[in-house]
Amino acid sequence: MPEYYIGTSGWHYDHWRELFYPEKLPKLKWLEFYAEHFTTVELNNSFYHLPSEKAFVNWRESSSKGFVFAVKVSRFITHIKRLKDVTEPLQNFLSRAEFLRYKLGPLLYQLPPNMKRNDETLEAFLASLPHEHCHVLEFRHDSWIDDGVFDTLRRHNVGLCVFDMPDFTCPLVATADFTYIRFHGSAGLYSSCYSDEELSSWAKRIAEVGKNLKAVYIYFNNDAEAYAVKNAETLRQMLQEIITDIP
Repeated sequence: MPEYYIGTSGWHYDHWRELFYPEKLPKLKWLEFYAEHFTTVELNNSFYHLPSEKAFVNWRESSSKGFVFAVKVSRFITHIKRLKDVTEPLQNFLSRAEFLRYKLGPLLYQLPPNMKRNDETLEAFLASLPHEHCHVLEFRHDSWIDDGVFDTLRRHNVGLCVFDMPDFTCPLVATADFTYIRFHGSAGLYSSCYSDEELSSWAKRIAEVGKNLKAVYIYFNNDAEAYAVKNAETLRQMLQEIITDIP
């Protein structure tokens, strides 16, 4: 059975105070508190700027044993360079993220919505990725959502980021020995709460696709009103009923 890692995209939201974090809990203790409830988190601020070595070390030391950080890769690589000639910037990024050590999980590359399918660019990029890490691509243009692209990812054991968002949902397909799923909100982007019926349907499908995988990573990005926390907890409970060894 795969390892299931279920959490949220980010944890440092002021509007989660009292909704999730105790009112008087200092922000410096938020990650420690979060890690008491979840086994993983997706680092999003790394998309906008490269965190310091000290930040990565602090996150590693402030989280519980077995905790995993998924890390969103710099937009310089995905949006400015658009996956071309990225060997040096990627090495710089990884040298910093590796301060997480054994808690470093998948690296997420979210492509811009206006970046259309280019098989040559994709092949060259995938061939350049270091094999010691898990890599995941999130496509935001529908031209990429194609079996040919999925087959290319499979040849390199690179994950397809399965995502759900209003008017655009990626099929639940595994292209690596793990799968990676992001929930952005089904009715309102980042702002809607998934119903129990929606989550129950997802739980059954996730359990099915996960049967032959090593790991399943799931992140809720609908941070409004702390819906992400609520939905992550609910989905975990539903999966626990299907798969008994989920923590």
